[in-house]
Amino acid sequence: MSLAVKQPPAADRVYAHVKQGVLERRYEGGILLTEGELAEAVGVSRTPVREALLRLEAEGLIKLYPKKGALVLPVSAQEIADVVETRLLVEEHAARKAVPAPAGLVERLEELLAQQKQQAAAGDLAGAAVTDRCFHAEIVRSGGNEILSRLYDQLRDRQLRMGVAVMHSHPDRIAKTLAEHEEILRALRSGDAEAAVEIVHRHVGWFSHLARGEVR
Repeated sequence: MSLAVKQPPAADRVYAHVKQGVLERRYEGGILLTEGELAEAVGVSRTPVREALLRLEAEGLIKLYPKKGALVLPVSAQEIADVVETRLLVEEHAARKAVPAPAGLVERLEELLAQQKQQAAAGDLAGAAVTDRCFHAEIVRSGGNEILSRLYDQLRDRQLRMGVAVMHSHPDRIAKTLAEHEEILRALRSGDAEAAVEIVHRHVGWFSHLARGEVR
């Protein structure tokens, strides 16, 4: 007789469901989610829904309106600008610090790039966005600064959300992203710190023009 698989707590299931929906753009910015429909979608009562929504509000993904529901917050120009500025500070520093690159880092980045290419070819934009995040986080983590790594990880969901939105509205960007990841990898492999920093600056900085009015 097989044992029933233990389900995660109800609030965690609602939290994961809504977050996934927002990140994958099934729940677009500007729509209102009600406690009732979420309770029904996940198969739980309203109490854990409320708990999950409070967590998501604290993370800046939604805004709660009593008796109405939860508004999925659109990605604002200011948010993009703030994320880009923080990423540039952290990632340029990390790229410089990653040279000379240990063999383990180069191997891991090669694996992630191959995985991202497969996902992009299969049209799995949400998966490609996750792998994209892993590629950059791996470089940051290689510096060995725990505080910086944790700070960078806090940006992860905002970046995923922006990344998926950008890939949907700029399909031509995917090939460019992959090519720039190749360039970053080449610079790290050859031990050229300045080239790595310059490519990271161009690669991440591209998002900043979205913050100047080209947001959807």
